[in-house]
Amino acid sequence: MPTERLINALQSYGVRLADSRAGAPSRRGGAGPSDHKAMTIAGRTVMVPVHTETAFDSPFLVRRPDADGVAVIEHEGVVIGRATFPGKPRFYGLSTFDGVPYSKIAVLHGRDVLATTVLQTCIRYASRTKTCQFCSIGQSLAAGRTIAHKSPAQLAEVARAAVLLDGVKHMVMTTGTPNATDRGAAVLCDSAFAVREAVDLPIQAQCEPPDDDRWFERMKASGIDALGLHLEAVTPEVRARIMPGKASVPLERYFEAFAAAVPVFGRGQVSTYILAGLGDAPGAILAMAERLIGMGVYPFVVPFVPISGTPLESHPAPGADFMHAILQPLAALLGAANLRSTDIKAGCGRCGACSALSTYERVGAA
Repeated sequence: MPTERLINALQSYGVRLADSRAGAPSRRGGAGPSDHKAMTIAGRTVMVPVHTETAFDSPFLVRRPDADGVAVIEHEGVVIGRATFPGKPRFYGLSTFDGVPYSKIAVLHGRDVLATTVLQTCIRYASRTKTCQFCSIGQSLAAGRTIAHKSPAQLAEVARAAVLLDGVKHMVMTTGTPNATDRGAAVLCDSAFAVREAVDLPIQAQCEPPDDDRWFERMKASGIDALGLHLEAVTPEVRARIMPGKASVPLERYFEAFAAAVPVFGRGQVSTYILAGLGDAPGAILAMAERLIGMGVYPFVVPFVPISGTPLESHPAPGADFMHAILQPLAALLGAANLRSTDIKAGCGRCGACSALSTYERVGAA
């Protein structure tokens, strides 16, 4: 099976693990990727669902690693590939000066990405009529695996250690939405400034579009290199049904924000997360992606993963063929526009671990 199709299938259906202790600890709940485990397949480190309903019934089984750390991947008893597991990062063994374990401040995503949710709360999360139906941002907080607000000093301390001890190459800062004005831009500026004072680490910040485009200049000046303004769904009816609170920020505002942010951060340095499988047809996602690419925005399309404990926990994950029908032509659109994940300075698109898109890009380029 071609590598891009294998990764696509594993991320769509998840895997059963013969040894859940292999590699770095998997993550449950919190801001995504949740209920995943990092695996390296054919040189690509990807996040694969392991704690979802789909994964529990997956036709894919990853056997216990051998003495060299290599595990075979089976599909209904037939070996179709091999995987290794990135190890537990060393910075997880430390605590901040005020006694908080580093792993409650930031975590390792993929192989070399430090990720944090600066504010683990959101004005929409507590309301059943406003919350994003797929969101589990409050789960890890309720379970005591993180803290509600990571201070700039804490983030700077952990980021410096992650670079020195584990060779982290870039950082993702996301946040729950704290208000209906700057929508998190202010706290991201404070956080990024502190991190860049401590260590030279490229940063992507992620938030809803702030109410004033001048925030983009402030974010850039604070040391943020790339920006994520995440659509999640692309059609108004799906947005209203799946994320009723966030849908109050209309698509028109997103496009205004994209147009204002690209000149500040640069072509390809502004991206948006699109969750395929929420109800948008492949044609609608590709049409949106084509418009975004024309604006210089990188559309990072990932398969929706139904997280336990959320309203969508029993929502079906998109099939591998569904994702292939999006990712293959999307990679061609990106290639034709010379918009590459490898050129993104920091963030989800550069990491690429939550989607097979970057692997499709490489196949198309080859």
